[in-house]
Amino acid sequence: MKQEDNELLKELCLQYNVSLEIVEKLLATVREYQFKDRRTGIYDALKEILKSDIKK
Repeated sequence: MKQEDNELLKELCLQYNVSLEIVEKLLATVREYQFKDRRTGIYDALKEILKSDIKK
């Protein structure tokens, strides 16, 4: 990710009180599934990331 994009993401996370770490994990997961023919399991993977944040 470009430095400018990273700074903007940090600002938005602070503004909306969202964990930067969780957003980065979500984005990485979406990128992982991006070029697959079938994106089976992406919603489960995203749910697990969100659930792990709630447990903290």
